[in-house]
Amino acid sequence: MGKGKTKSINMIDARGRSCPEPVIMTKDALERHSDGTIEVLVDAMVAVENIRRFAGNHGFHVEVKEVDEGYSLLINR
Repeated sequence: MGKGKTKSINMIDARGRSCPEPVIMTKDALERHSDGTIEVLVDAMVAVENIRRFAGNHGFHVEVKEVDEGYSLLINR
């Protein structure tokens, strides 16, 4: 049996930050880790919409979940 390779999740905590800062933080993380999964935490729906639009326009899949402190966006190719 071969060993499976696990992908790490890089987390960005953008809670409390105003747009466009969460989008810029997400862009920087995607440039550094384009082959992995990025989890972005935000606390405003406008940030969810802007990050989803940005990531989708650049070929990424975005899954949004509501969490206690706002929203979690899982972004990957």
